[in-house]
Amino acid sequence: MQQNYNVKTMLVLKFGGTSVGSVENLKKVAQIVESFDEPKLVVLSAMSGVTNTLQKISNLLKSNQVLEAHEEMDLLHQKYKKVAQELFDTNNSFYDANVMINYNMNLLYEYKETDFTDGIEKLILAQGEIVSTNLFQLLLQERESSSTLISALDFMQIDKNKEPQLDVIQGRLEKIISNYKKESTFITQGFICRNIANQVDNLQRGGSDYTASIIGAVLNAKEIQIWTDIDGMHNNDPRYVDNTFSIEEISFDEAAELAYFGAKILHPQSIIPAKERNIPVLLKNTFKPDAKGTLIHNAAKTNAIRAIAAKDNITAIKIKSYRMLMAYGFLNKIFEVFEQHQTAIDMITTSEVAVSLTIDNTTKLNQIVSDLEGFGSIEVDSDLSIICIAGDIAQNKKGITAKIFSSLQDIPIRMISYGGSNYNLSFLVKTSDKVSVLNLLNQGLFLNTTVASA
Repeated sequence: MQQNYNVKTMLVLKFGGTSVGSVENLKKVAQIVESFDEPKLVVLSAMSGVTNTLQKISNLLKSNQVLEAHEEMDLLHQKYKKVAQELFDTNNSFYDANVMINYNMNLLYEYKETDFTDGIEKLILAQGEIVSTNLFQLLLQERESSSTLISALDFMQIDKNKEPQLDVIQGRLEKIISNYKKESTFITQGFICRNIANQVDNLQRGGSDYTASIIGAVLNAKEIQIWTDIDGMHNNDPRYVDNTFSIEEISFDEAAELAYFGAKILHPQSIIPAKERNIPVLLKNTFKPDAKGTLIHNAAKTNAIRAIAAKDNITAIKIKSYRMLMAYGFLNKIFEVFEQHQTAIDMITTSEVAVSLTIDNTTKLNQIVSDLEGFGSIEVDSDLSIICIAGDIAQNKKGITAKIFSSLQDIPIRMISYGGSNYNLSFLVKTSDKVSVLNLLNQGLFLNTTVASA
């Protein structure tokens, strides 16, 4: 039956590295995919740990440590062969899998330090998703589940600024899908793409979520589902806090704040295409498929306080100068320093004679400080964490800030940022205080009050 993919009929299902990280998990994913009757496009990451291994191989080749690189390749090759041996029940599937694995691994063995370029590195990193999707396609074939593997390199395109070219992607993807009149299940790779020079590239780490969001947006999908290893987005970090709960629904704005400020379930950029085209995003648990998960959509009813997240490895920079008193253009000159060094600012607060701001990328910290010293005295603090409290705080102000800061009366707070967004109040603390802060806020905002509920 030919599908009209310009209406909201298709599901986009993305499974991350942990979800496809073992033979058992690959079979779980196959069962989940087969449980949907709707047309669907499945986006897979590399198996867990593989991208890190490929990056290590790339780094070794780059530094001319060819022998060490080949040792890592051998280990990866053996891992894949073991997966194939355990994954397939028939000799034909096992044979096809080994042919594919050998072909892709031989590509890695051919690379030498003398040939090494940025493009070669991107080709090496792409092999993780290419192998995982081929293995999964062979698994579905063996299970007699009809599906078609399509290459992300045939439609996923970024421009010179590394931004996805949505119109190009839409045109190419719709054309590919239209060639399969009777097929309703498609498998493709997350993360990988082609750049403006038509070379293999990628959407940076965490890019498989981004791939799913882009595909869902350009296909005007019914829903994008992100399958991971936890029950959706939690109201607090379950790694450090007991008695957290999964949020049943959340707005795009709230989810974006939490993702940027530390919620690990989502890549900060991943939901932007879905938000812009109003495609709901459902976060689900591969290992508890019956759990509700978290639905992210524009129609979500916002709460006063929805959730808390923390972002580590933060450095604060304070610039103090009486020259900025009653002066215009001073802040612009400071921002130009960070722009010049391609370093993003997370938080900023100002007074009459001082500016404090935070960064999470300290690669060019020394150069930044050197350039800023011409504006005044500079203080740098490290080992800090940003605590983000997300919700519709601006519309529910009464008593909210009092609850927050009364919960933290014994915790020294370095900076506070509020008002830049209706959905975020953030403050800076020492990382050594982070776990205490998360637990105190959980107690004060969720366990002793009815202000925020799922």
